[in-house]
Amino acid sequence: MDKINNSLSGTRFLVIAAALVVIIAGINLAQSVVVLFLISFFLALLGTPPVLWLKEKRLPSGFAVFIVMAVMIIILLLIGAQIGTSVSGFSNELPLLQSRIREQVLEFSVLLTSKGIVGTEKFFLEYVNPEAIMGLTANLLSGLSSVLSDLVLILLTVTFILLEVSSFPVKLRAILGDPKQVFPRFTEFVVDMKRYMVIKTIINLVAGILIAVWMYILGVQFPVLWGFLAFLLHYIPNIGAVISAIPAALLAFIQFGIGSATLVIAGNILIGFIIGNVIEPRLMGRKFGLSTLVVFLSLIFWGSLLGFIGAILSIPLTMTLKFAFESNESTQWIAVLLGSEKFNEISTRMSKKKKGQ
Repeated sequence: MDKINNSLSGTRFLVIAAALVVIIAGINLAQSVVVLFLISFFLALLGTPPVLWLKEKRLPSGFAVFIVMAVMIIILLLIGAQIGTSVSGFSNELPLLQSRIREQVLEFSVLLTSKGIVGTEKFFLEYVNPEAIMGLTANLLSGLSSVLSDLVLILLTVTFILLEVSSFPVKLRAILGDPKQVFPRFTEFVVDMKRYMVIKTIINLVAGILIAVWMYILGVQFPVLWGFLAFLLHYIPNIGAVISAIPAALLAFIQFGIGSATLVIAGNILIGFIIGNVIEPRLMGRKFGLSTLVVFLSLIFWGSLLGFIGAILSIPLTMTLKFAFESNESTQWIAVLLGSEKFNEISTRMSKKKKGQ
């Protein structure tokens, strides 16, 4: 009997593993569609609070959505015009920037060789390869521009999501056959996720503005572009601030030398540290506690699966999986593994209090 049960458990595990492989492969093949949906869902999360607020003021649902979408379109057009100009200028100057990087690296290598440090030229040009970093940045921005080229489709999707947002619970209760059915855990998760995305976006916007101002003060070219890149990459915890500093630091190194590049990196890291370790924990608490390893692995996984947008939304996507695992007793152990140590301690204390009651 035990052998039969073990055989069934092994078969079930293999079937689940095979299904996961098929699902992941399907998502990868449909990457462009999935990315468009994720961007639409992200914008809908940002647009939901003002829509619900306007409806509380007794505005019709369609009119509330129209006002929110009009504001969203104006903001996107204003930001897109500024960013598009910077991206175009950066792309046009990229060949010149890459050649100047090579010249600076060779000069720096000669300086280090004169000090008795040999082998630096090969190290900088082949292993670190700053030219490739600038090219990768240009490709990343052009890829993002191609995604935004489907802006009309994205905005239409956001509009339809916002029109359905208030009626979705009613439809779900109708499907379940219970008009009084409540979904406390799911509702709490949606509210928390919405709160996370709104607060995170506002914080990232402030960080992007501060970094753009810092680049402008230092005289680095394309300050708006580096502020926008910082705004996007700050969605990636812990390492986003460092990644966003690298291309701007290289450009500062070309223009002004190692001192200015150091100031660029220091400013980015300082802003990222204050946001990640002071502001975010105060505003969000520890409800979204993920272990550092899980954050890094989720960044790699979602980034390889869905590209740059997947890396940006890696935390919300992982938190969604964590919620799904928490909802099933047989998979709660996976949610525990995904959570940080402090988060799991808090959850354990809360569950003990509930049992004591």
